[in-house]
Amino acid sequence: MINKKPNVLVIGDLMIDHYLWGDTNRISPEAPVQVIDIEKETTTLGGAGNVINNLKALGCGVTVISVIGDDQNAQDLISMLMQLDVKRFLIHDENRKTTKKSRIIASAQQIVRYDHETKGKISSEIEAIISTKILEIIDQFDIVVVSDYGKGVITNSLMSKILFAALGDNIKVLVDPKGNDYSKYIGSYLLTPNKKEASIAIGMEINKDNLKEALKKLQSITAVEIPMITLSEDGIAVLDKDDNLIIKPTTTREVFDVTGAGDTVISSLAYSLSKGNGIETSLEFANLAAGVVVGKLGSATATLQEIEEYKSSLHKSSIESHIKNFIEIEEIVKTLKMQNKKIVFTNGCFDILHRGHVQYLDIAKSFGDILILGLNSNNSVQKLKGINRPINDQEDRAFILGALESVDYVVIFDEETPLNLIKVIQPDVLVKGGDYKDKEVVGSNIAKEVKLVQFVDGKSTTKTIEKIKQSNK
Repeated sequence: MINKKPNVLVIGDLMIDHYLWGDTNRISPEAPVQVIDIEKETTTLGGAGNVINNLKALGCGVTVISVIGDDQNAQDLISMLMQLDVKRFLIHDENRKTTKKSRIIASAQQIVRYDHETKGKISSEIEAIISTKILEIIDQFDIVVVSDYGKGVITNSLMSKILFAALGDNIKVLVDPKGNDYSKYIGSYLLTPNKKEASIAIGMEINKDNLKEALKKLQSITAVEIPMITLSEDGIAVLDKDDNLIIKPTTTREVFDVTGAGDTVISSLAYSLSKGNGIETSLEFANLAAGVVVGKLGSATATLQEIEEYKSSLHKSSIESHIKNFIEIEEIVKTLKMQNKKIVFTNGCFDILHRGHVQYLDIAKSFGDILILGLNSNNSVQKLKGINRPINDQEDRAFILGALESVDYVVIFDEETPLNLIKVIQPDVLVKGGDYKDKEVVGSNIAKEVKLVQFVDGKSTTKTIEKIKQSNK
């Protein structure tokens, strides 16, 4: 897996999702309709903007290219992008309305939606400006996501130019398609149509009995390597390289709203593929992300923390998922702090794991909600312990520690002290061994409090190594 922050270019139809939340317990005397008592009003990015929301929630760097109107909705949209720290190349067209979709939600049910928008295609002049910009910046990105909502930004000719630019730099293009002509997307790495969209594109109703046939027809039209159809709360259907039908079902405690689930799928696929994962791993990750968002109301996002918690609740959490790098842990910590989780940090070499280590870590976890363990790298251990250490490689040590119930995350650091890692995490509690009594603890000026934990007498890696040497004499 690539240990860097994915940089994603999003091109497509930006819009605002507007929600009116309320309750209903009466019928209007004016007409046979419900009266909704509005309790709150919220707005968020929609369309390609919801893809951006999802990518940012996963910790990606994002740049967006789109066309919007010259109206108040456009200004509101730009403000939301600025708050997310999204780089923007937006063209204002005074002849267009910036799309705004308003939904009324009552008693956890969507009652009605009304739209304010322009659906006409962008002009050839605007398309030329966008094409030039794409060619100028395409090599800065790991992957391109095209979010086509059929509002006029993604014309056939612009799509061709996007693919030409991306393929020239060997960059994958993922497309959330619209309309009935999928030939415009030929050359894309992956499409993510839902069942209704795919039915329109291939000209046949899709059900569970003809799903394989539908996927093969979709593949013949689009020439993608692995054809895919998203099934909302039912998961994702794909054909593998041997033409076997695979359905990855989404498991969620309760489905509240599938709004924006497709945006979550393409965003999480883009994230995972950008990290160097294969398609099967990426599909599994996307499916878990979709399981998180369909359990929420409105166009929702899934953070890495939520996905991992959800995966753990399904008893599918892998040991590797507990091992993070600096960039990943920084994003996870942001989410944890927003959830008011109490973060505990400790560090060490943990060369040969023994009872003393396990007991120490168990006590450390008791001081908060989440325990993050900073693990000295091989290079760091050598500097501290000598050239004959460590006995166990850093990946092996991280794997064993990640399997412990008390350890939530393991982060390997290369310096002699974990100061840089502590600066990233800003823990609530810093835990060290009892031998640090009356000594300066690195990072004590950063953490809110320091706790010292006594080691188990007679239990240490050094004593274990000595015992092994004695037995070999």
